[in-house]
Amino acid sequence: MQSVASGNNEQGFSSNIFNTAVIVAALGYFVDIYDLVLFSIVRVPSLKALGLEGAQLLDDGIFLLNMQMFGMLVGGVFWGILGDKKGRLSILFGSIITYSLANIANGFVHDIPTYAALRFIAGIGLAGELGAGITLVVEVLPKEIRGFGTMIVAGVGVSGAVLAYFVAQAFDWRIAYWIGGGLGLALLVLRIGVFESGMFSKIKESSTNRGDFFSIFRDKERFLRYVRCVFVGVPLWVVVGILVTFSPEFAKALGVQEPITGGRAIMFCYVGITLGDFLTPYLSQRLQSRKKVFLIFLIFDSLCIAAYFLMNVFFGATPSANVVYAIIFLLGLSSGYWAIFVTVAAEQFGTNLRATVATTAPNFVRGSVVPMTKLFQFLTPSLGLIGSGVAVSALGMVIAFACLWGLKETFGKDLNYVE
Repeated sequence: MQSVASGNNEQGFSSNIFNTAVIVAALGYFVDIYDLVLFSIVRVPSLKALGLEGAQLLDDGIFLLNMQMFGMLVGGVFWGILGDKKGRLSILFGSIITYSLANIANGFVHDIPTYAALRFIAGIGLAGELGAGITLVVEVLPKEIRGFGTMIVAGVGVSGAVLAYFVAQAFDWRIAYWIGGGLGLALLVLRIGVFESGMFSKIKESSTNRGDFFSIFRDKERFLRYVRCVFVGVPLWVVVGILVTFSPEFAKALGVQEPITGGRAIMFCYVGITLGDFLTPYLSQRLQSRKKVFLIFLIFDSLCIAAYFLMNVFFGATPSANVVYAIIFLLGLSSGYWAIFVTVAAEQFGTNLRATVATTAPNFVRGSVVPMTKLFQFLTPSLGLIGSGVAVSALGMVIAFACLWGLKETFGKDLNYVE
């Protein structure tokens, strides 16, 4: 009798974890990440094809990256409010249509202004996918196992960056954009079978005020809760948006003689992030804590960032390319707490604000790349490339540790409530 019960529990666990909402959210985030990091991978070849060279590759690359991230800030607010007012599925459909069409159009650009405008529009579309998927998953899964659900979404999703690297290696950068857009449009067929969250459907029938983004700022406790949710994730995008994206420039400044390519660096980073996004939710379930896992990985991240900037001290004056890529892999692994981050953001707030927070918080973290890169550029003339990178990285880590201190534990929290 005991073995039969155990078998039934295992079957129930599998049926809950591998339901349609989890699978579709995971595949949607997979395509989302493909499109999100594709620019970082094809930055150099695409800009060279448009006639840019030298310092323009860095300066215009930062400009285009910032346009994409600014679009995500705008899109995060738009899709988040829409998700709490109209439903989680409205984001899943609307966001993917937006970024898929924008990425297809990206394959036809011939000048920087058009490139920038389309990266902005793509950013708006990319902003909605993760928050909607995570919100839907945490609301449809039992609270005891929802961490495993978000593990699958984030772990499968971030591996889209690996596909983006190999596609960019095999095809011209224009075709790589078209493939990303085509994959997104193909996913729309799968989403037809996804049902709305029961929690949301219940409050939709009531008079509860939903999707009031500004209500977050009218209450001090709620505002501080939101700020902590956002800024605890800043180091991840300092790593991806600055240290990895511009690793060719950093490696050269650190004495690396072999060429480092941005696309290969992104690929190694996201292999690490993928492993981290499977590992962190698993540890969270085992330790029955989100905060403990955050603390472990923020400390690990700090050590990996230190190794990145001191590679010429630990590995000789002229480190090899293999050393650089190995450290970048570890940077990705140590930054692989994205699954826990988005889970905590969704768990911190009631059903009437959950999509708003779960969608805006990740995009404000991604959008933090904009002020961070501006600060990085501002400090570079006085501190140099390495000094500026160290300063920006240290600032991101200090902010994250400070926000983690006041963050509430949410493991096993009942989410069926409103603010």
